[in-house]
Amino acid sequence: MALKEFEYQYKRTGLLAGLAGLALFSLTSVSVAAGSDASPEAVEEVREEAPLHMLVSLDEQKIKVYRGLDLIETSPISSGMRGHSTPTGVFSILEKRRKHFSNIYDNAPMPFMQRLTWSGIALHVGKLPGYPASHGCIRLPRPFAKSLYSMTERGMHVVVTREAAEPVPVLHESLPQPYVPMTELASLSNDAVGADAALRGAIQPTALPVAQPENPHFDRPLRMIITPQKPPSRLRVMQRLLNQMGYNAGPVDGVVGRKTRAAIRLYQEGADLPVTGRITDGLLAHIHADAGYEKPQNAILRVRRKFRDVYSAPVTVRNIDQEIGTHVFTAMDFKQGDSSVEWMAVSAEGGRGSTSKDLLDRVEIPQKVARELSRMLTPGTSLMITDRSFKRNTGLGTDFVVITR
Repeated sequence: MALKEFEYQYKRTGLLAGLAGLALFSLTSVSVAAGSDASPEAVEEVREEAPLHMLVSLDEQKIKVYRGLDLIETSPISSGMRGHSTPTGVFSILEKRRKHFSNIYDNAPMPFMQRLTWSGIALHVGKLPGYPASHGCIRLPRPFAKSLYSMTERGMHVVVTREAAEPVPVLHESLPQPYVPMTELASLSNDAVGADAALRGAIQPTALPVAQPENPHFDRPLRMIITPQKPPSRLRVMQRLLNQMGYNAGPVDGVVGRKTRAAIRLYQEGADLPVTGRITDGLLAHIHADAGYEKPQNAILRVRRKFRDVYSAPVTVRNIDQEIGTHVFTAMDFKQGDSSVEWMAVSAEGGRGSTSKDLLDRVEIPQKVARELSRMLTPGTSLMITDRSFKRNTGLGTDFVVITR
């Protein structure tokens, strides 16, 4: 059977629907191709499906609104003045109000308010004298603020930087891809005719996509973050492993007392090591090997949906002691059943730390975790990788908020 005929027949039954997105093209490539073969309406539809996000540059005093990689609107702003500077970092829109009055600064009007933090930072209509003049908020001209308000939703990303930043396309195996379950079906080769033995030998397993249950949260972008995790105490690990092996090292508290030293001596005697009671790297290596201990991964991935934690898992970042910076990776639009999705990247700290691609080269996500992420993945999902803390400004009713200054 000819390849085209084979594909056609299976596409009609829907069995190969998941293969439609195997090729990875950037939005620019798609737009160029569509411009030559499709109507302008089709091109515009592709662009409108890309996630909306905003980049604010305090140095430029400017806000830029993107649909995926396409810049669609820009406007001057007025950010926080000296003593009330606007924080830089990665934020999400937490609340929207057409009419709002400040509960901090004399009930000042803040029309078309879009809140970025619960501590008082927001986008809203205000005077633009041409320089930073607010008490920390990002002032916008009224026509732009009104237009922007109609486009945004709660949870949308806003990245505030000093120098100007822009999104760039990125392809990397560390970035999650949509889950396409496979099943093995028996296929008969052309020469499978004759005796039973020959027939059995001609049946070969063929991997084909199968129907995937619909994701009930497919319209809800996930917010994911990877941050370094403090390594466990070497002494606590040693005490726990000695206890597991029956040496009674006492409480797992990191305090090397009488019981812990006695347990070390007993272990050294049983392992034919010099009985010194001292803790050395060599001793710890022996204990780890005898107990079958594997060092834990050095970072943790957390996932939120609708401002609530839904998943977490350990991952690894190689050379964890090197600067990471803060990088935001966002999945572009895709449909349920697609087998691939494009991603874009924004570096939120300029030149600090790795480039986005170099950082992805350092990230190792276990296969099981990658599979779980692929099942949850939705259009507009973001993955932030940072060595900054998110805990101070992240809580109920927020996404992961990272302040970079």
